[in-house]
Amino acid sequence: MSLCDDTLLCNFPKCRTRLSGFAWVTACSHVFCDQHGSGEFSRSPAICPACSSTLSGKLDIVRMELSPSEEYKAMVLAGLRPDVILDISARALAFWSYQVHQERMYQEYSLSRAETQLKQMEKMLTQQNQSREMELTSMRGEIASLKKVMEEYKRRYSDVSERLMERNRQYQKLQGLYDSLRLRNMVVGVGERDTLLQPALQELNTGAARQATPQRSPHFLSTGHEGDSRFFSCLEADGAKTFFQFSSPARDGGRPFIKKH
Repeated sequence: MSLCDDTLLCNFPKCRTRLSGFAWVTACSHVFCDQHGSGEFSRSPAICPACSSTLSGKLDIVRMELSPSEEYKAMVLAGLRPDVILDISARALAFWSYQVHQERMYQEYSLSRAETQLKQMEKMLTQQNQSREMELTSMRGEIASLKKVMEEYKRRYSDVSERLMERNRQYQKLQGLYDSLRLRNMVVGVGERDTLLQPALQELNTGAARQATPQRSPHFLSTGHEGDSRFFSCLEADGAKTFFQFSSPARDGGRPFIKKH
């Protein structure tokens, strides 16, 4: 704020608003807005919120109209001697200069705080950037090592794939050889079986032919006039037994047994 500014700011620490209408002016050269002045100076003794000075005098606190009427301007200093008018004007200008100086100091303080915070933030940002750069460098190293590992795995995978293809080819070759040998063994086994079974089949056919053609025909023997009993005997070759002849272990081996009807 400069001397050419036509407005003041409330000196309450948490207010800092431009003054308009009415304002509260103290003997310690501070000014407050109507809201905070009415609230702070209503109790006794009054304490200045800016510098904590005790304001116990009758004219230590004055509520002023910042935009007085023309009639007030014409009559407020009327009848006073020039030296009194100049003294009042000098004190009013000193109050204004003090307010400007306080505002400039406040702005410088705010600027220094902002610069300090900015430097701290820049320092923190620099540290964060350095840590990020270190992390990025380590991650790049890890990526490079992982790429090497991946290339090694790719090479191993290629070798294993080639070995697997070679084993598959060998397996297919061995499977073909196995199938051919099995087929050959099956053909040879069938031929040998036919060769071994051929004499037995011939002998079986010969025996069946012998049974189908007996050497002698059966004769029917009758007893003539000795009753109605008939005997059927099948005469075989020498040493053969009759058809109805049975051998018993209790009798002699050469004795025939004839069943009577």
